[in-house]
Amino acid sequence: MLFAEIIESIKKRRKFLGITQPHLAELANISKNTLYKIETGKANPTLKNLLAIADVLGMSVDVNTINNEESSNI
Repeated sequence: MLFAEIIESIKKRRKFLGITQPHLAELANISKNTLYKIETGKANPTLKNLLAIADVLGMSVDVNTINNEESSNI
């Protein structure tokens, strides 16, 4: 999933749940400015912030291995 798609999913979920940016920022323990910049594509979230936002919104962040020769040796 492209970064822009992840951000769009976050915005859609936040709006679906009726959560304002300031409230989500408070619940995720990040600044309102940081959340605004993330949602407008002006900043990239740290993994910590992305996990906090996803947790509040009832979403998950998954990391998957792509099958190739290098990963099959792990």
